[in-house]
Amino acid sequence: MKGSTVAMQPLEYLESTYVESEEIRTEFFRRQKLDLLKGAELVGNTFGSGGKVLICGNGGSAADAQHMAAEMVGRMLIDRRPLPSIALTTDSSNLTAIANDFSYDEVFAFQVQALGRAGDLLIAISTSGNSKNVLRAVEEAKKRGMKVISLTGGSGGRLKDLSDLNFNAALGKNSSRIQETHLFIVHSLVDLCDRFFLKA
Repeated sequence: MKGSTVAMQPLEYLESTYVESEEIRTEFFRRQKLDLLKGAELVGNTFGSGGKVLICGNGGSAADAQHMAAEMVGRMLIDRRPLPSIALTTDSSNLTAIANDFSYDEVFAFQVQALGRAGDLLIAISTSGNSKNVLRAVEEAKKRGMKVISLTGGSGGRLKDLSDLNFNAALGKNSSRIQETHLFIVHSLVDLCDRFFLKA
């Protein structure tokens, strides 16, 4: 964002954040629109072959994980069968027990060990691309022959290169703006999967 926010009036600041958000999403779409089709096809193929989708992330990315799982188990815009999808962010007993007894870095990895198998898909969300617990989940997914789609921002961090397919909001300089593009990605993957890539 250009200029100092201290000197801005509220409306001017609001307009600048709107423009910034639009620029991040527009640049992402220009660069990765074909990747969105590939990602939706991978999601559809996962379900079509009897696999499931596991999703993880921290903070706002945890909310995105839960949002995505809800739209796959329930529905988004069209009616279809419930799709096996689990947000690894929702079981407070699992999360707190693993964090307390082992390490917070392991809270998603243990769940991938317990639930993941070859043919499943992990969707890993980290605005920095360097969240240790997300990276550990990816490592465990790879050991099990799972595919990995990641959502990142900025440089993409370590997560970008560990993924089979990475969606990167490259112009994003903070989590808020990056997550606004991530939500577009989440909605696009589910909607495209439902309409074009999901086998009955």
